[in-house]
Amino acid sequence: MKKRIAIFASGSGSNAQKIMEYFKKHQDAEIAIVLTNNSEAYVLQRADNFEIPSHIFDKHEFYKTDDIVKLLKNLQINLVVLAGFLWLIPDNLLKAFPNKIINIHPALLPKYGGKGMYGDKVHQAILDAGEEESGITIHYINEHFDEGEPIHQSRFKIEQGDDIEMIKFKGQQLEHLHYPKVVEQLLKKMKI
Repeated sequence: MKKRIAIFASGSGSNAQKIMEYFKKHQDAEIAIVLTNNSEAYVLQRADNFEIPSHIFDKHEFYKTDDIVKLLKNLQINLVVLAGFLWLIPDNLLKAFPNKIINIHPALLPKYGGKGMYGDKVHQAILDAGEEESGITIHYINEHFDEGEPIHQSRFKIEQGDDIEMIKFKGQQLEHLHYPKVVEQLLKKMKI
């Protein structure tokens, strides 16, 4: 039986797309569903292109009910992958999937993490601080933003003259290369 992945995303979903591509013809794993809190998110189109079912939810459903947990349990999800998902994960989901929810962050945590630190805000903070390197962190999720145990980090050099777009581009290259592989490694270690 294939191991099953659920992807949560709030926006465009470029990392979600890379994961969908990676697992499209995978022997041992598949994307079972894409979930979003944004009915306008381009990730819905990406999921549709891969014929992957999707589910749109609101704050009430996510934080005040067990609907999402039940949905993921019914789909026999083995790993929850956050790919640009901006809400804090509620307790019921953390308890239902202990050490089975991961996230990617566009900086070398613990630097430049925490509430409100996502996307271009992170890249701008790195640029403003005059950092000589940045990178990505793939980590487990806990009850705090960006404080879960790191699984993987990759770095890149910030060259003189790099602007926010170049930093973002270098980071995304690493994200797209490493995130699907880390997902695969975690799934291989899991017993079903």
